[in-house]
Amino acid sequence: MGFVSFVAALALVEYLIITLLTGRARDTYKVEAPATTGHPIFERWLRVQQNSVEQLIVFFPALFLFAGQASTRLAGWLGLLFIVGRAMYARSYVADPKSRGTGFAIGFVANSILVIGALIASL
Repeated sequence: MGFVSFVAALALVEYLIITLLTGRARDTYKVEAPATTGHPIFERWLRVQQNSVEQLIVFFPALFLFAGQASTRLAGWLGLLFIVGRAMYARSYVADPKSRGTGFAIGFVANSILVIGALIASL
């Protein structure tokens, strides 16, 4: 489970970085807390952060269920794929929200395989 735990920690680091970048955008574009609207780039970072939370709610239990029920090694690789997808999503969403599809799809597919694989393996 060491590889899976390492991947889980990487996902948390990625989320912390996204959170810091969102805070930096809030400061850069002078969006005073608790406002959630203001400059479009800040709003994009905030959406990336929120969407990341939404995806992590599925990712963590699916990652560990898949690792425990199906394959630890494959769970780790799917977890890395998820992280790469989230990074692509963040970068593309901030640049142009219409270009976010590929990164989102990669993360969604990785999450879906983890969930469905864990479900099937637990039967």
